[in-house]
Order: sequence, then C-alpha cells, then structure tokens
Amino acid sequence: MPLKIVRNDITKMETEAIVNTANQYAEVGPGCDIAIYEAAGYSQLLEYRKKYIGEVPEGEVFITPGFNLSAKNIIHAVSPLYIGGNKGEEEKLRSCYRKSLELAKQHAIKSIAFPLIATGSFGYPKEKGMRIALDEINSFLLENDMLVYVVVFDREGTELAKKISPDLHEYINLHYVEKRRFPVSFKRRIPENLNNRNIQEVFSLAEPLENKLKERMQHISDTFSEYLMHLIKIKKLTNVEVYTDALIDRKNFSKIKNNKNYRPKKFTALCLCVGAKLNLDEAKDLLARAGYALSPSDKTDIIFSYFIENQIYDMIEIDIQLEAFGLNPIIS
Repeated sequence: MPLKIVRNDITKMETEAIVNTANQYAEVGPGCDIAIYEAAGYSQLLEYRKKYIGEVPEGEVFITPGFNLSAKNIIHAVSPLYIGGNKGEEEKLRSCYRKSLELAKQHAIKSIAFPLIATGSFGYPKEKGMRIALDEINSFLLENDMLVYVVVFDREGTELAKKISPDLHEYINLHYVEKRRFPVSFKRRIPENLNNRNIQEVFSLAEPLENKLKERMQHISDTFSEYLMHLIKIKKLTNVEVYTDALIDRKNFSKIKNNKNYRPKKFTALCLCVGAKLNLDEAKDLLARAGYALSPSDKTDIIFSYFIENQIYDMIEIDIQLEAFGLNPIIS
C-alpha cells in the first residue's frame, strides 16, 4: 500500500491508529502530545497512562485506546530530545518509527498516521526527521501491507502554507503558458544621471561579479556530477546534508557522486537543486549539464522554480504543493 504525505490535523485522521510524540514520564507535553490528549479526552487518557504504562524510555513505544478519537488506538512513541545530534538521537528516532510499525502489525492495524516525530517541541530538524521517517516506513512497507500516512501539521508549516498557496497560484498563472508570442530580454543599464560616486559604486559591485564569472568559466566543461560536487563545496555543505534535504537516498546519490558521467532523472536533479540550496541561475546551470531545462509549460518545473527563486528549500512543502496541484508527489 502507498505511503502518503498529507497536511491535516492528526487528531482528525480516520485511520485505525495514530501515533503520538509522547513524553518519557507519565505527563503531558506540548505540541502534538497535548493536542492528542485533549482530543482523546485529557483526563481519561492521562489516567490510563499513569495506571497501566508509567515511565517509558526514549525510543520505546506503547499503545492505548483512542477514547474519543476516530482512531481506535494511539501508539505513543517516546520521542528523543534533540541536543545536537550526537547523543544517539537518530537511532532513538528510527526506533520510534520501527517499533510503532511493529506494534501496529502485532495488533493487526491496517492503517496508521504518523506526525513528524520529534520535529516540533523536541527540536529535531524537520528535513532530517522526514528523511528518517521515509527510510523507516519504506523499509517496513517492502515486506508488510499497511496504509501509512505522514501528517504535516505545525505552526511553521501552516504559516508557510498560507504564504505559499496564493503566491504559488499567481506564480504559476504568470509563468505557465502554452506558447510565448514574444521573446523576453533583459538588459542591465547604468542610469544616465549617475554622478562619479555612483559610477564608482557600480563598478565596485562588478568586481565580485567578475570573480564569479571567472570561477564559472573554470568549470565550463564540468559534467552534472562534477559541477554538483563543486557547488556543494563552495556552499560549505556536506554530501549527507544535500541528499538528506533533497530526500534522495544515499545509494542514488553515490551513483551520481562516483560516476562523473552519470545522468540522473530530471526529478532527481530538481530535488538536488533544492538540497544544495542553489539560486535560480545555479539551478539552471546545473540542470543544463544533464541536458535539462526549466520549462515554462511544465507545472512541476514551475513549482520547483518558485521555491528555488524564493529560497524556500523545503522538500516537504514542495511535495505537498505538487500533490495539491494534481502532480506526482515525491512519495506516491
């Protein structure tokens, strides 16, 4: 069965089970935890936790009734507190997903909804949290039959959506055309009324531009792989950061990195433009090295262009917008 990323309130998901980001102790925390307690029935759920469950270590899970929820069951995953990433947080977070799915399987649950565990008040970086969620859920679904949702609903995501949705519609309406009757050209001009000081400022600004041009000329013959590695280096990113934020698996990234003539699929190339946090010019340049261009009559291209142009390097939000416009999402 498919894995779906949706924007919703997890307490309103009509699945057999939902997952809660639980505390280690028998007390209610902020964010997803308190929202689920309030929707299920605060007092009765907390009383059940204290009476039957008690304290549970990070990375472990337990199950309770759903009480007033549509979901019959709540699987509580005790989320790790993120304190830099070097305290075993990743393994504990992976354990939350693995053990939640195994517990659901033991109880013959056929549909389950996850929040992005630990990415709210627990502080885990959202993009990395999504990568872990996808890794663990996809691994489980290779051998098991279950309908799994990842529910994105937080203040940051909601506020971003409020801004993105109208702007993106306008952006698509402006750029999505079947035919262009008139070519568009742009010229940089120095205003005629500049004084000497203004002229000096203009030419001083040209110096870093000249350096960038020289740098680009040095890499004029680079392949897609070579130029991607160069961009990652000058932006002081790591390979792991790039393929994680691009929602690309390590095996696929290794093919690109280790074979300078490897030509990725266009969608993969677009995702890497986001993961490497490229500006629009850099993205166009990188795509061209694999034989691709950003088309004004392709909505997927326009959506990626919008996010890159506005420096919104959030693959989760891109995935949601792709699906909202009836296009193939990253996770289908």
